[in-house]
Amino acid sequence: MKNRHLFLFGGGPPFTDSLGKMFADSSLNQKAKIVILFLERDGWKEYMQKYTRVLENNHIKNFIFVPLNSESQNKILRELTSCTGIIIGGGQTELYRDFIVDTPIGERIRELYKKGIPVAGFSAGALICPSNCVIPPIDNSQSKHLFLSGLGLIRECVISVHFSKWNEKENLMTAIEKTKVPIGYGIEDDAGLYFENEKLKQEEGKSHTFTQKS
Repeated sequence: MKNRHLFLFGGGPPFTDSLGKMFADSSLNQKAKIVILFLERDGWKEYMQKYTRVLENNHIKNFIFVPLNSESQNKILRELTSCTGIIIGGGQTELYRDFIVDTPIGERIRELYKKGIPVAGFSAGALICPSNCVIPPIDNSQSKHLFLSGLGLIRECVISVHFSKWNEKENLMTAIEKTKVPIGYGIEDDAGLYFENEKLKQEEGKSHTFTQKS
């Protein structure tokens, strides 16, 4: 069985240097095909270089940019079939969840992740990756704490992003208690976590770990 690789970042791109190299290495470097899933907005083409820059420095050249919308599902499924790495971008977490989690796209991502295809999530992309997708009031249209199902790439934890910027400690502790998971990770804007086979293996930048007993 191949190792599973999950990279979670507390803010938007770029990749941190060490975790970017690790993602590139696990995506086959020169032979890589990286699919980037994102919400389309003005200037998105120029913004994509933030995702690609560190990976290009590690010899990746083939990137497929696919905006998430109601017409793109078949294209995404087609591109995912032959990819060697997946990036889920940042933005409106509720929309990312709607377009990905309970859809054929989410099922395909789970299948590929289990086969060893690395997945990286930035901000919203990180929030939807655990079994429990916890969205704080500052990050949703209802302005309240949302507890939803996530992709399930990692279990037994909850994730908080923009930790200091959004003053997330109290929200993260509440999420740990409500979901009854043993641990919560608060990730700062310029930081990332790498999980191998769902175990935290490396951190880059500042993050915070809390448990039920904290």
